[in-house]
Amino acid sequence: MEDWSKGLFEVIDTAVAEMEKFVTEVSDELQNMVEEWVQLSEAFVDDIQNKVIPEIDEYVNEILEPILDIYFDLELDLGEEDFESFVSYVYPTATQNPACRGCQHYHGHVYNNNLLVCAMHPYGVEDDTCPDWESA
Repeated sequence: MEDWSKGLFEVIDTAVAEMEKFVTEVSDELQNMVEEWVQLSEAFVDDIQNKVIPEIDEYVNEILEPILDIYFDLELDLGEEDFESFVSYVYPTATQNPACRGCQHYHGHVYNNNLLVCAMHPYGVEDDTCPDWESA
């Protein structure tokens, strides 16, 4: 009976040793593959940085420079009223957003004819007081 248990332990030891050897070989092979992949990736990135990007820059400059030259040569008359309709500032008054006077959260910028009062109350509050009011 002792021979049988001794044989079983030898088989288990052999299986564990073989499994350990297999896992070690797989691990080494994976490590080699990852190292090769890293080297290829670095070479690929170097090629892109040193060859492709300069060529793209050259082509973009060839296309954009004439367009920018034409743009800067144009004398555009952009009056302030054109920009006022896009972004301006509205101060809170006794009639418009009275709860916002002196509040640190008040934003008050008009974007394309839409007033943004604050992040918590984009359209303002209906009451004369605001629950989120904090001194500026």
